Amino acid sequence: MKSLIFFAFVTPFTLFAADMLPSWKDGAVKESIVSFIQKAQDKSSDAFIEVEDRVAVFDNDGTLWSEQPLYFQLFFAIERLQQMAEKDPSLKKEQPYKAVLEGDMKTFQSFGEKGIAQVVFKTHAGMPNEEFEQEVAEWIAKAKHPKTGRRFIDMTYQPMKELIQALHAAEFKCYIVSGGGASFMRPWVEEAYGIPRNRVIGSRVEIEYQVQDGQPVLMRKAKLEFVDDKEGKPVGIYQVIGRRPVFAAGNSDGDFQMLEYTTAGKGARMGVLVHHTDAEREWAYDRESPIGHLVRGLDEAEERGWILIDMKEHWKTIYGEE
Repeated sequence: MKSLIFFAFVTPFTLFAADMLPSWKDGAVKESIVSFIQKAQDKSSDAFIEVEDRVAVFDNDGTLWSEQPLYFQLFFAIERLQQMAEKDPSLKKEQPYKAVLEGDMKTFQSFGEKGIAQVVFKTHAGMPNEEFEQEVAEWIAKAKHPKTGRRFIDMTYQPMKELIQALHAAEFKCYIVSGGGASFMRPWVEEAYGIPRNRVIGSRVEIEYQVQDGQPVLMRKAKLEFVDDKEGKPVGIYQVIGRRPVFAAGNSDGDFQMLEYTTAGKGARMGVLVHHTDAEREWAYDRESPIGHLVRGLDEAEERGWILIDMKEHWKTIYGEE
């Protein structure tokens, strides 16, 4: 009889909490995350968080979906550059476009961030923003990764999507805070993660209001307005959300300041870093990688109380259906 009485007083969320992260292996990492979410809702707990303060921020590349061997947005840019070169062959002779079009990634990487910016500006500017987002939507619906053969949108991490769902169920507002372009992510993030497009904070090019043939349009210019990476992430969070998050998830040193800013606040806080350790199911990289470079976060996570999520050890699955 006691067990029946107990069952009658179990809240719906308590029942859900037992399996809120089914793709995560049982252990200290899963328990810590589940405990944080449960206590955030428990008014009798010292770790209770008021609903208006329940803000969670997630990096995208390498945190919510894969990012090797190139950022997926760059694959989109390369495809657009190839289309542009068919109309303008001179691009095949001009660097860094020449290296990209010839598939010479070693030479292209030698141009660093400046080279990436040139390709992005060339392929992402000079068109109405609505037209750009439509092209992104059409591309993401069919484009496939050259190594895995999967659609890029199918290379999102099932365990992280479960975490977002669990946070949503606990009345957290989840935002994407990424170095990637905001206009590149907005067309598909709701389908992929259940996060509304108006909760995307990303890098931005300048946009100009124009009237063309009597119709108002927002034109994308070849000039960077804001870089949402490293020190820029806390700035972007403040400018858009106006509130310090209580939960932050990243995977590289580009996310360090976001986690530092989040966990420096008062009350219950959590910072997590996805550590890419699974060469068989995904990729294994950290310190020496030009993409997802993780050194400081790896060295300081323990002393800062941040959780390192070992993909190989802590996740039962990566994409949901390996």
